[in-house]
Amino acid sequence: MTAASTAPPTPRGVHRWARLCIAVGVVVAAFGLVLVTGLGGPDASPAISNLGLCAAAGSAALACLLRAAAFRGRRRAGWALLGLGVLCWGAGQACAIWLETFTGTVPLPSQADIGYLGMILLSSAGLLVLPVATQSLANRVRSVLDGLMVAASLVLIAWFLVIEPLLASGGDSTLTLYVSLAYPLGDVVMVTIVVYMLAMQGRRGRTFSHLALVGAGIVAFAASDIAYAYLNLTGAYTSGRGTDVGWFAGFSLIMLAATKPVPARGATERPAPSVDGDGGQPFGVLLPYVAVLASLVTSVVWFARTGLSSDLVAYTRSALILLIVGRQLLTLLENRNLTRNLEARVADRTAELYASEQRFHALVQHSSDVVTVVGVDAVVIYQSESVQRVFGYTPAMLTGRTVTQWFTSDSATRLLDALRSVSGRPYATTVLELTLPHLDGRARQAEITVTNLLDDPNVGGLVLNTRDISERKELQEQLVHEAYHDALTQLANRALFREKVAEALEARGADDDVAVLFLDLDGFKEVNDSLGHLAGDQLLVRVADRLTASVREGDMVARFGGDEFAVLIRSALGAGEAELVAQRIVDGLHEPFRIDTRDLHVRGSVGLATYAALDAGDTDADDAEQLMRNADLAMYRAKGAGGSGFASYDPQMLAGLVERLELEADLRLALDRGELRLHYQPTIDMTDSRVVGFEALVRWQHPVRGLISPLDFIPIAEATGLIVPLGRWVLEEACRQAMEWAARDGRRPVKMAVNVSVRQFDRSDLPTVVREVLTRTGMPADQLCLEMTESVLMTDTEENLAQLVRLKALGVTLAIDDFGTGYSSLAYLRRFPVDTLKIDRSFVERLGEQTDDTALANTIVQLGQSLGMSTVAEGIEEYGQLAALRAMGCTFAQGFYFSRPVPAGEAGRLLLEGAGAQQSTA
Repeated sequence: MTAASTAPPTPRGVHRWARLCIAVGVVVAAFGLVLVTGLGGPDASPAISNLGLCAAAGSAALACLLRAAAFRGRRRAGWALLGLGVLCWGAGQACAIWLETFTGTVPLPSQADIGYLGMILLSSAGLLVLPVATQSLANRVRSVLDGLMVAASLVLIAWFLVIEPLLASGGDSTLTLYVSLAYPLGDVVMVTIVVYMLAMQGRRGRTFSHLALVGAGIVAFAASDIAYAYLNLTGAYTSGRGTDVGWFAGFSLIMLAATKPVPARGATERPAPSVDGDGGQPFGVLLPYVAVLASLVTSVVWFARTGLSSDLVAYTRSALILLIVGRQLLTLLENRNLTRNLEARVADRTAELYASEQRFHALVQHSSDVVTVVGVDAVVIYQSESVQRVFGYTPAMLTGRTVTQWFTSDSATRLLDALRSVSGRPYATTVLELTLPHLDGRARQAEITVTNLLDDPNVGGLVLNTRDISERKELQEQLVHEAYHDALTQLANRALFREKVAEALEARGADDDVAVLFLDLDGFKEVNDSLGHLAGDQLLVRVADRLTASVREGDMVARFGGDEFAVLIRSALGAGEAELVAQRIVDGLHEPFRIDTRDLHVRGSVGLATYAALDAGDTDADDAEQLMRNADLAMYRAKGAGGSGFASYDPQMLAGLVERLELEADLRLALDRGELRLHYQPTIDMTDSRVVGFEALVRWQHPVRGLISPLDFIPIAEATGLIVPLGRWVLEEACRQAMEWAARDGRRPVKMAVNVSVRQFDRSDLPTVVREVLTRTGMPADQLCLEMTESVLMTDTEENLAQLVRLKALGVTLAIDDFGTGYSSLAYLRRFPVDTLKIDRSFVERLGEQTDDTALANTIVQLGQSLGMSTVAEGIEEYGQLAALRAMGCTFAQGFYFSRPVPAGEAGRLLLEGAGAQQSTA
């Protein structure tokens, strides 16, 4: 059967079947009581009997057919044939009722006997079709012999009890005799088949209860058949007597067998697997002998009563004797085969155990673990040979001696404690790591697992499994060192430094101070860029050595990565030793570093933070991360002061950092909130003081801080990369405003200058962005001027040249802002497609005086004229400066003398009215 069908019946189904059994038992008892006592009179009993038998046969047949529908294969066919056999008997009974009703008698033989005898044939076939256990040839022969012994015994019993009396009583005809004999002989066949099937099923215990109920029903049925046949021959049978109870009870039992809870519908039950021997059930073994014994008792009683004998009885007895002898010979052969099989299995098992023992012995001797067995006194009872390969000792050197004598004193004490801890607990285990000397004197790290097997009769000691873990420990130490140290300088890294700072703060006394120094090298990037990373690495190693020489003994030096170093200093409170160490570090870096054939000069900026300085106002002064952060802030203060020095932490540094972070966070939202504004400063033509263009300058109207100077937020935008979206917005808004003025005045858009940062030039999509803005706003390309600082010409020259060429191809004008403050050479000016030079305000503010600035300004104007470039002077604030620039031949001017940067509305009025040659009051 399938897995689903092998599930046990539900409790509800079992309870329902139990109630059915009770109901059927009550009905059978009532039926028998009515027939035996004759209740209702002589006419009612036959009618009750006939109707009851038809109903019982129909119910049993229906139950068998329904049960057959729940299976597939042989089990379905078997139950179907059994149901058809019962249905055939019911048809014969219906025919008998018809004959008795309309003719007044049921002759023997009659048409009804066809149905009765048909049940014997169909039911026998159904029982034989039911699946049984598959068997070997010997078991099949034994099963046949058992079946023949049962059949012969039952035939002998039937001869004594039924057949011989029937033959002696004679009958009306030969056919009548044969039909009468067919009932007991058919019943013998069916009972034999049932008993045989029960024996076969009993060996595996499969569907035994169902078949037992069917068998009980057939036995009850056979009893009524035998009585019917005998009474018919003697003319004493009448319907409605106690003889009919057996048939009714038999059909009831068959119905109960068919309705007994079964597995799921539609499953197929597979035959039970073959079993050698008789199996675990004694029933199948004893049944043939029980049947023979019953026939022997019956024959003895029969001879005692009649003193007669017959050839059939003699032949049957002889057959039984031969069957018994054959079965015993078969049993003897099987016993001999079983003995040989047992001997072979014992030999195989012995060989397997020996092989397993040898395999275990080889594994123990060649294992990487050393196996030692000691007694409770720590004396070695057994020592595996692997100890020589692992630790150098021979087993003879250790066996019979105390195991602890080979360990160091500390390890011996720990091992004895471990042995005592497990000796009182059977099968207890403990693991420890000890130092064990090798025979050559090297100290080896060993992991020992101690197991208490004192109660194991095969061991009887404490087992020590020892493994050499020296290489693993060395690898662990190496990994830990690599995790906490810089690979280049072998100094501590950030993780170890932080742990040490935390430990120092935790162990700090009331009069102790903890200081952290952060060092960043000045000029290290130039060494890497010019000489390569190999020279840079060599320089870092030399710096690490010089730092280590500059600090005191006990101070900790660490490298965080790149050119960042740190020092941890413990000192007395107020001793000022951290400042002295910081100054020594700064002074020590003044000496050049000899790398290959070059002397390299680098400086260092040192930030210093102490616990004492934090304790006054910092609630988290004992936090290592905060102390390190404060030293980092101080280092940036030292670097901002020009480098090559040190600065101590001040709480204002943190306040400034917090303010900068808040400003950065607000700047990220300023574009989305519409807080940015553009102010426009006019560009004046020197010849006629006419407004010829504007420079767009961004302003930030903060909702809380008010108007924020570009000097405060532009550096933040540059550092964070926000300058890129901000610059795009400025570019698009300036072009849009120029087109709005042009539409209002009905003339060509004014020249608009927009500053472009170095960060924007670093992006390869700048020409694409400019083209998109020009297209979207409709701004003519020649009316847009992009201003950049001289640093653009000095960094990534080839890449920036290509970028400027792509921009120039769009048709825009290019200008260099704050010209004269950088270091651009004449060669760069000739290579780059620049149109305008803007003279820095620092040269303009002292014009009119006999200073070098006057000469520089004049040189820039002449340089621009010689290169075909226009010049724009920035920062004009008085008429004398304007007059001097006009005399030099400067082309354009900007400054407060004409107008401050003003909002778009005011700039539009200036464009309409023109900027007068007077100082603005704005």
